[in-house]
Amino acid sequence: MNPEIKLICFYGPESTGKSSMAKRMAELYKTEYVPEVARELITSNYFSIDDIIKIGQAQTDRVKEKTKTANKILFCDTDLITTQIYSKKYLGVVPEILFGLEKEIHYDHYFLFDIDVPWVQDGLRDLSNERVEMMKIFKEELERRNILPILVKGNWDERESLIRN
Repeated sequence: MNPEIKLICFYGPESTGKSSMAKRMAELYKTEYVPEVARELITSNYFSIDDIIKIGQAQTDRVKEKTKTANKILFCDTDLITTQIYSKKYLGVVPEILFGLEKEIHYDHYFLFDIDVPWVQDGLRDLSNERVEMMKIFKEELERRNILPILVKGNWDERESLIRN
């Protein structure tokens, strides 16, 4: 991986604008972004431990791949902590390999996206009634790792302005 590339992680519960913002920031800064690779690999919330391992490996590989072509900054829509959270939520267990994969990527900055925007169904999302609880889990996982995120909240323009500054 190119150590000159700053890795930015957009992190938080579903339907908070991470995907749209990662793409938008990549356009503004004329660089690359890494989408949530799970969306390319699964079509429902019914998946196996093998699937979650594939997702974790694919997400890690994509970040490494995109650092080769990024322009100073790489915006990442999700990380391996997120994969672990959803593995625990849907499968009740986190495969050990996901913790190892997490350590392969060091993000320079975390932006934690708040749940103060409307939840939008997209075919995969199913936790609209658990947004507060999921936000709590996402915060706790960062705290356990002593990661201090920047909280992203407000309307879309306010969110973009906060990230750009």
